[in-house]
Amino acid sequence: MKQFFFLMACCTLVISSFSQTNTITLTKQQLQDKIKGGWAGQTIGVTFGGPYEFRFQGTFIGDYQPLLWYKGYLKETMINNPGLYDDLYMDLTFVDVFNKYGLDAPVDSFANAFANAGYMLWHANQAARYNILNGIKAPMSGNWINNPHADCIDYQIESDFAGLMSPGMPNAASTISDKIGHIMNYGDGWYGGVYVGALYSLAFTSNDINHIVEEALKTIPKQSEFYQCIADVIGWHKKFPDDWKQTWLEVQKKWANDIGCPDGVFAPFNIDSKVNAAYVVIGLLYGDKDFTKTLEIATRCGQDADCNPSSAGGILGAVLGYDKIPAYWKMGLKEAESINFKYTTMSLNNVYEIGLKHALENIKRNGGQVNGDKISLKTQAPIAVKFEKSFEGIYPAVKMPVKWSDSKDAINFEFEGTGFVLRGDASKWESKSGYIFNTELYLDGKLVESPKLPVSFTSRRHELCWKYGLSKGKHTVQLKILNPSKEEEVKSGEAIIYTDKMVNGLEANQVAAKNM
Repeated sequence: MKQFFFLMACCTLVISSFSQTNTITLTKQQLQDKIKGGWAGQTIGVTFGGPYEFRFQGTFIGDYQPLLWYKGYLKETMINNPGLYDDLYMDLTFVDVFNKYGLDAPVDSFANAFANAGYMLWHANQAARYNILNGIKAPMSGNWINNPHADCIDYQIESDFAGLMSPGMPNAASTISDKIGHIMNYGDGWYGGVYVGALYSLAFTSNDINHIVEEALKTIPKQSEFYQCIADVIGWHKKFPDDWKQTWLEVQKKWANDIGCPDGVFAPFNIDSKVNAAYVVIGLLYGDKDFTKTLEIATRCGQDADCNPSSAGGILGAVLGYDKIPAYWKMGLKEAESINFKYTTMSLNNVYEIGLKHALENIKRNGGQVNGDKISLKTQAPIAVKFEKSFEGIYPAVKMPVKWSDSKDAINFEFEGTGFVLRGDASKWESKSGYIFNTELYLDGKLVESPKLPVSFTSRRHELCWKYGLSKGKHTVQLKILNPSKEEEVKSGEAIIYTDKMVNGLEANQVAAKNM
């Protein structure tokens, strides 16, 4: 693949002296090309990786398995599998709010827009949606105390817009992410979005992937596990420059144990932000600006194998620009660019134009100038955002079966530890029922919460109930169903028990024995 030089030859001196200046000049066409490259790249990436999403958990996709791509695939997928594009239509929800209410739109505008949207959600997004619909506003809607999925990938896959509207301004992107990312995430889950936003932002001012990856990491506090994981990937890439699988194995050995997401605890499934961000970075570093290699590697890393190539493809698309994305990957793109993403009134063609509008507004807001076709952009040196940590001092100890009362109107169990998550829900896929179970949660005999459990999948509670940070010792839990239904049911099979320290080996067996 031919070497791509940033923008045009006339800009080379400006970019080569980047460390000595904080201003670059480019044309609207050049800016537009990169914005289009970012949006097109992530659309291509998520379409390519879609068939492999969570089909490979705890393993990578072997080289012998072909990954399909053909003319017409983009349009076919957008029409027949619109739910695949959650990381696009979530982005566009926020883009639309900016477009309607301006760059100073309040956080509630974003939170209410996605909470009341018609699309289905999962993990941190769905937990946040439930919180918002039930009176817990941002940022507490994303806080791990109220959201067991706080460290999941959700804002990471939705933050593209923040970087694409902040060219060369990673701190401006972080400011946007502080407002919107905390709607659904906290800690490492939020850092994933901050980091991806910075990667996009820096893609406008450098064509050096290694530089972009390392500079963007400066937006993340060093004491966070997210920073340490990505720093490890950068180091392993230098140690094993020709073997992405070895770096994948190192990530698996050190970082693959999820403690937060109830679906990923003691399971090969991993939707943790830092692990999937590691796969994005593996794709970018080992792809070496080759669009095909980048998408293939990010996809073959497995787990969230559609969202990861979407992020990598979007970032590389912004580096290369739309016109330099290989024709092979743009097969059928023209036919798809006028199709509105489901649940939105926006197509790629729309967001190309709106994205340019927002970028120009943000450039001027941050000290740049727009004079006709000429744009003077004031770049920003990345600054670390505030430190925060989810699931502080709690560790999963065991999964245990839960007990229903004889009358099937209550779930009862006892445990020894410092917290629990009761898995399950009352929803049915695409159910049109408006039935809501009213419940009461008793902890050690005291009423502590009255959760509502909608049957509707879009408004469901992702888990039945949970409590962290309890006093160490024995506890009793009862979830009473106040209005049982003959037509609907509350489904639950197990609880995750937490303790105040990491246990393993024989000690883990002893903890399990106490709770089984």
